[in-house]
Amino acid sequence: MSISPLMISASSLVNALGVGKEATLQALQTEKSGLRRCDLAEVDFPTWIGRVAGLESQPLQGKWQPFDCRNNRLTKLALQTDGFDDAVDKARQRYGSQRIGVFLGTSTSGIAQTEQAYRQRDAVSGSLPEEFDLLHTHNIYSLVEFTQRYLGLEGVGLSISTACSSSAKVFAAAARHIQAGWCDAAVVGGVDSLCMTTLYGFNSLELVSAEPCRPWDAKRDGINIGEAAGFALLEPADDTAEVLLEGYGESSDAYHMSTPHPEGEGAALAMRQALKRAGLERSEIGYINLHGTATPSNDAAEDKAVEKVFGCTTPCSSTKGWTGHTLGAAGISEAIIAMLVLQHGFLPANLNLQQKDPALAINVLQKSESREVRHVVSNSFGFGGSNCSLVFGKRK
Repeated sequence: MSISPLMISASSLVNALGVGKEATLQALQTEKSGLRRCDLAEVDFPTWIGRVAGLESQPLQGKWQPFDCRNNRLTKLALQTDGFDDAVDKARQRYGSQRIGVFLGTSTSGIAQTEQAYRQRDAVSGSLPEEFDLLHTHNIYSLVEFTQRYLGLEGVGLSISTACSSSAKVFAAAARHIQAGWCDAAVVGGVDSLCMTTLYGFNSLELVSAEPCRPWDAKRDGINIGEAAGFALLEPADDTAEVLLEGYGESSDAYHMSTPHPEGEGAALAMRQALKRAGLERSEIGYINLHGTATPSNDAAEDKAVEKVFGCTTPCSSTKGWTGHTLGAAGISEAIIAMLVLQHGFLPANLNLQQKDPALAINVLQKSESREVRHVVSNSFGFGGSNCSLVFGKRK
């Protein structure tokens, strides 16, 4: 049941807080949110979003032009950030281009490009513009193909689309592929970008808040949608390892198409599996990054799940008050935030929490804390009950 620990030898992150992990860390330490009032012209309802600035003026050009869409622009930006592409280049020289797998998560890929194409379709025939390239933009695998080509990798590639757990489950998929011998190392990550499909879709379900989201708050009333891209390089652990993937757990509620199991049964199962694979007791976990969407049902279900597995004392927080809910990129974004907690001994507060819901029991941080921890959990629980929990630790 246990896994051989894999080291995170490089990582990168881009979100509404800025470009690079340092931007995210500084925002967490200063409690500065990246959320803003929605300024997208196509949106006619009030909400807040987590938008990455400048993507509109950064088209993919030359040989990358067929891949040009908001999602792949965000992908390229993250691949160039935090020295990630250089780290992969060195790994490619060690392992060979065919022995590094690519496992990426997304929920909508480049669907915004399809939205734009439909707005530009021929008024008489209804035909889409000739230049519209669904295969290299909207297609779910577009993200993986672009990443492989950009990094010069030719090994196994897998795109995972399980809603909000997508880019957490990539860690589990990569670990299994490495263990099975399909690859020696892996690029994992996820990218999701703002589009009308998700904004209007979640709004139609009455899950979007008109105010900055407030996870665990007594008056929480929904999510703010954001966008992000993040990547991590997984390799067999050696003496240089600082941060390790120690365990993962996956489950499916099989309860409802859109609502989590009210008692958090599937979420609890994922966390228990992750602890077991890591060979850790619950008392050894120093911090939990909650999925924490700020919807009434999701926070209540996760609260019950965490209480079942960890009790009510382990420090926890949701970081969606900084970034918004980045959907298919939430798993990798919050995994990297969990790694920053390990590296910097800083436990971020649950931003926007004004009055904790008295019906919720776990120890959600209302103030940030400086505390060294050795093991952390990152939760990602997807729409419809697709759950994944990850355990990270630092070298003893």
